[in-house]
Amino acid sequence: MAVFNGAFPILPGKEQGGRDFAAACMGERRKGFEELQARSDVTRETWALQETPMGSFMLVWFLAPDIEKAFTDLATAGDEFSTWFRGQVKDLTGVDLGAPPESPPPDVLVDWTV
Repeated sequence: MAVFNGAFPILPGKEQGGRDFAAACMGERRKGFEELQARSDVTRETWALQETPMGSFMLVWFLAPDIEKAFTDLATAGDEFSTWFRGQVKDLTGVDLGAPPESPPPDVLVDWTV
């Protein structure tokens, strides 16, 4: 199982929007979220909002057999939930999950388990 661990910058003043987005994914839009995760073979995901002197970041960590597939599935899915999800991420962070990444994925330095 591969791991993704990335930090997405939250645009100034959008912290509550990030909280609302997470709540929607775990609440009224949970079915769509779970369907996306199942299509991408994601088995676990966590989000954390980290506020720093340099600004706020959404810390995203997930497990999947193929990280690139998970991002490709999200980038190319045409269903209503995936379209909404990409729009929320772009509005909150400025990151366009439908476009090729501007930088390489995070380099996992430690991945320890018992």
